[in-house]
Amino acid sequence: MEIQSIKNRFGIIGNSPLLNHAISIAERVAATNLTVLITGESGVGKEVFSHIIHQLGTRKHNPFIAVNCGAIPEGTIDSELFGHEKGSFTGAHEARKGYFEAVNDGTIFLDEVGELPHGTQARLLRVLETGEYIRVGSSKVIKTDVRLIAATNVNLQEAVRAGKFREDLYYRLSTVPIFIPPLRDRGEDIYMLFRKFCTDFAERNKIQPVKLLDDAKLLILKYTWPGNVRQLKNVAEQVSILAMEKDVSADELKQIVPDITDNRLPAIAEARYDSGGSSFTEREILYKLIFDLKKDLNDLKQFVYDITKHQISGDGGPAFHQQLQNNTNNEKPFIIAPPNTGQPMVLQDKKPYDDSETIEESLSIADKERELIIKSLKKHRNKRKDAAADLGISERTLYRKIKEFGIEL
Repeated sequence: MEIQSIKNRFGIIGNSPLLNHAISIAERVAATNLTVLITGESGVGKEVFSHIIHQLGTRKHNPFIAVNCGAIPEGTIDSELFGHEKGSFTGAHEARKGYFEAVNDGTIFLDEVGELPHGTQARLLRVLETGEYIRVGSSKVIKTDVRLIAATNVNLQEAVRAGKFREDLYYRLSTVPIFIPPLRDRGEDIYMLFRKFCTDFAERNKIQPVKLLDDAKLLILKYTWPGNVRQLKNVAEQVSILAMEKDVSADELKQIVPDITDNRLPAIAEARYDSGGSSFTEREILYKLIFDLKKDLNDLKQFVYDITKHQISGDGGPAFHQQLQNNTNNEKPFIIAPPNTGQPMVLQDKKPYDDSETIEESLSIADKERELIIKSLKKHRNKRKDAAADLGISERTLYRKIKEFGIEL
């Protein structure tokens, strides 16, 4: 079946390459009995893909059930999945079938599988490996033939490293992984979905659908949409009912949904965090400047210490003068009292020293910051991404500093 036909059948809107790739994998794995792990942020539509796999597979005429593992209390989830015998715990007044028994020969979709407690994870692993399980409070082994599709919005590999999820179960679940891209990575799909949600809402409520002006359209394309498709649908319905005009501008959109802000451009090159979990922003470049200044001060202290040591020892020979010459800037004279004399000794470069000459150097952090940014941009031929990486700051911070200091590229 063609990808567009699958989209039409299951109501999927969008032409993102990442989305099309995920649909392609779902189509190919549907005809098998392999376990599938669907990953992606909350609200991207993972359950829709479980229906695609079930409806295009050989079990499409058999039962399908979706179970939200995070919504079932830890003390009852084993009973919900595998069933229990009468009297096995308080309140078990009669025997009950679990989901694995009720949908035998069908498909179970375990959403938020990362929320399963460790004991349940061990039971689930046994079902996947042997097709067998035991009801709570029973000793009888029951066979089952169920297609399992799991989904999660957490990184299970990190959960494994943290000891919160069994490694063997992770590999058993992720026989075929499918990643659903977040809405912010789907480009023009955002506007297509927004328009679809507005049209559907207008038809249900018998009102005229709203239309976004160009500036409002640009605003929703730049927004990060942390709630993904679910959040976009809520916003579309809010705008449909609260907009004063049917042609909605960016200003009116911001008034209706204040959370929508222009926060995607420029993109952050790399997310880094300190020990307290706070993200680095303007402090990065200031810290770098402070560390550089500290290093210069340490070098200066060592130089003065070496000079003092030579003075005390009375070493005023050629080696001492050569050391002083090597440690002084060729363009700036250096004045110091030589050992065993009361007269100052002047070390000069090729030009004679002019007493009227004054040497001033700005100690402003802002000036040093600007100078460092200019040097980095020249070094990388005005490539902001490389310059930001060299400075140890985000590209977004560099972009703002360039505007702040009025640096011309």
